[in-house]
Amino acid sequence: MTANAFHNITQIESSLWDAADQLRANSNLTATEYAMPVLGVIFLRHATNRYQTALQSIHAEQAAGTMPKRPLSKADFIKRRALLLPEAARYDTLLSLASGASLGAALVAAMNAIEADFEPLAGSLPKDYDRFDNRLLENLLRCFDSQALRTATGDVFGRIYEYFLMKFAMQGAQDNGEFFTPPSLVQTLVNVIEPSHGVVADLACGSGGMFVQSSHFIEQTGQETMKRVTFYGQEKTPTTIRLAKMNLAVHGLEGDIQEANTFYEDKHRLQDGKPLWGHVDFMMANPPFNVDKVDADSIKTDRRLPFGLPGVNKDKQVSNGNYLWISYFHSYLSPTGRAGFVMSSQASSAGHGEKEVRRKLVETGDVDVMIAIRSNFFYTRTVPCELWHFDRAKPPERKDQVLMLDARNLYRKVTRKIYDFSPEQQANLTAIVWLYRGQQARFLGLVQSYITRLGAEAATVDAALTAFEATLTASRTPLAAFVDSVKDIKALPQDKRKGLIDAMTEWASAATAYAADRAALVTGLAAFCKSMVKPVLTNKAQHTARQAFEPLAESLRGLVKQLDLLYKLAARAAQLAQELAASDEAAEFYDRRAIGKLIKQLDEERKSAVEQLKDCAYLHRQIVWLQDRFPKAEMADVAGLCRVVTRADIEGADWSLTPGRFVGVAPAEVDADFDFEQTLRDIHLELADLNREAVDLAARIQTNFEALGV
Repeated sequence: MTANAFHNITQIESSLWDAADQLRANSNLTATEYAMPVLGVIFLRHATNRYQTALQSIHAEQAAGTMPKRPLSKADFIKRRALLLPEAARYDTLLSLASGASLGAALVAAMNAIEADFEPLAGSLPKDYDRFDNRLLENLLRCFDSQALRTATGDVFGRIYEYFLMKFAMQGAQDNGEFFTPPSLVQTLVNVIEPSHGVVADLACGSGGMFVQSSHFIEQTGQETMKRVTFYGQEKTPTTIRLAKMNLAVHGLEGDIQEANTFYEDKHRLQDGKPLWGHVDFMMANPPFNVDKVDADSIKTDRRLPFGLPGVNKDKQVSNGNYLWISYFHSYLSPTGRAGFVMSSQASSAGHGEKEVRRKLVETGDVDVMIAIRSNFFYTRTVPCELWHFDRAKPPERKDQVLMLDARNLYRKVTRKIYDFSPEQQANLTAIVWLYRGQQARFLGLVQSYITRLGAEAATVDAALTAFEATLTASRTPLAAFVDSVKDIKALPQDKRKGLIDAMTEWASAATAYAADRAALVTGLAAFCKSMVKPVLTNKAQHTARQAFEPLAESLRGLVKQLDLLYKLAARAAQLAQELAASDEAAEFYDRRAIGKLIKQLDEERKSAVEQLKDCAYLHRQIVWLQDRFPKAEMADVAGLCRVVTRADIEGADWSLTPGRFVGVAPAEVDADFDFEQTLRDIHLELADLNREAVDLAARIQTNFEALGV
């Protein structure tokens, strides 16, 4: 996806959520009550798009003579990853219902019709629309009927569905949001275990995010997901199973999702009748943490617990279920299987019976990678966690080793309370795993991708600066004309006139200095781009490229400050001119609205140009981050970040698997790229969050008072 396309879909997601959430607020519904109906409408819009796309393809093939003209069947549409929607279930049919018709009843009928024709969705689609106000439903349907959405692809709807799941999770819908694992964590698991084939299972599958991210991984390699893998999931909450089945369907996927309590049930069977246990190629999960009161007698002979029970209390209950999950995930794996799962940070150093299970796990040699994640990555919980990874097919030279990776100092702030990884942080963490596995070429490939992107971004700097400069000139011209027009008006305050003249002079001086620095930078960037035409494949050549860009990176930072200064000087001159124009004698020479519009446009052009410069500096920093830590493009211990430990190291640490216990503390770093503007944006972000929370709290208090008759 291009940067522009990503920006567009992000805007669509945000605007759709704002519109849909406004409808929810006006209906006095909770997020839980509103979640399923909204996700059902997204699914319906997507199903209609897929139906229409498939129909166009069929008609084109019939016109070309490659398909006979005959009545169409369900199979014709299934083949094209679409449903043969009955007319009553098509989005445009619902929107064109006669005035006064019950939209709620029509939506229920549409969902029933789809389930009748597509067995995997049986019982999964929402059918409680008839309790909603007709006008609210009409507004909701129109919310998802823009031109952009009428022609949107499955990828777009998959993203929108996931975005809405995330937003509902952030509001605490559906059992405190536990149905949804943050994409950053899911993507990290996928990047480490690389689920590319065979059986992919999730024993606590929630809304199916692990399956969806696995499909993205497969499709990025040019493969078709459903030809490569089979998805098996268990989930104990019926509503969450419905979310998962809809999530798979909206992504054009299918999976066998069973309602079951994994502590006591193992419902799945493979297509050949064999149990799922022992045959999973890739196990992924985010199970509930620290579950207590699991009945020990019911599970003590469970073959899925080869390392025994982690500890039983006097009430014959397993007081903490973490190591039950951990044992399950390992036991389901095939002899070459991999597992990746989220786990409470308490588990990696827990004592007593849990330590004994952990010791046995380590002694298998299958523990592969441990990643520590800081707090605030979850939407409804602030706790830190760790990502565990097993690999039953580790080569002999790594069978005795575990990669400890402490990622707690890597994060990006999303809101005041929520963090995630940027795509580059995600990629850099994965690159460390590659080096641990001896995959140097992949590490160098990532550095090369940064160099390639850096060249592409550097090539557009000139155009971004030119746009800013054109508006800067357009802003200066009327201000200079105003200064000239009022120079002989003696009634004007001389100190204000002198202040404006001084501001214009300072502006001109700054512009001259900027022009010289700008020319040198653009020339240097052009030379860099020219030298990077051919791929830079060796580690030595990549270091040379990084070093070649370093003086340009410094110049980029300097030019950002100059752009900011020029805008401030222009805005100051405009303000001083406006103050002078308050006098009747000068008012006719000053067009406040036109100049105000230019200054506003100048600020937008400044932001765009600054972002372009910062994008270049940011990509260079990614290269620096990787090369400073791994200068030879080989695995190395990095204080505070990573260390490859042996079984003896782990035994010496009382069988702990906590990364921070092994990697040490990173030396303090001076942030040469401290971004004051971004810091201010973060402060504004926190303030906006607090203001929204205050409004929500005030509304709840008012509702409570009304309920009390106060």
